[in-house]
Amino acid sequence: MTVLFAVLGSFLILVGLIGVFVPLIPGIPLAWLGLFVYAIGTGFERISLLTVVVFFVLMVIIVVLDFLAPVLGARKYRASRYGILGAFLGLVGGIILFGFWGIILGPFIGAFSAELVVKRQARGALKSAVGTFIGFVVGSLMKVIFILIMSGFFIASWF
Repeated sequence: MTVLFAVLGSFLILVGLIGVFVPLIPGIPLAWLGLFVYAIGTGFERISLLTVVVFFVLMVIIVVLDFLAPVLGARKYRASRYGILGAFLGLVGGIILFGFWGIILGPFIGAFSAELVVKRQARGALKSAVGTFIGFVVGSLMKVIFILIMSGFFIASWF
């Protein structure tokens, strides 16, 4: 029975890792769910309840930061409120229109367009757009690292 939970947990963690790059798949929550299912299936003998709770708290923090990362990147590069709003609207519209590529291009195009609309020079608008892109990359990297660390705990629990 432990093997069944290990397979199910591995599957969920793998789908979670894929979800970092594929829109509409909640990658971090699915990866955590894989760890949780395995922990329950083994009666919390191989992965403790404390470990599951700590990863849950970290998961919630990362999910919140993931939504804020492009906005924080835009803000750091001195985007106006309109640029930040454009980055957010670009993210939503990009996902709807372009899927995966919309996650990358949407905030960039949204911030750039919004800054141009409010009469900012192209150079400043481009700087704001680059900031949103950097925020996206940092957010994605953070999610991948989190899932890899969680996977390490998961695999180590087998031995």
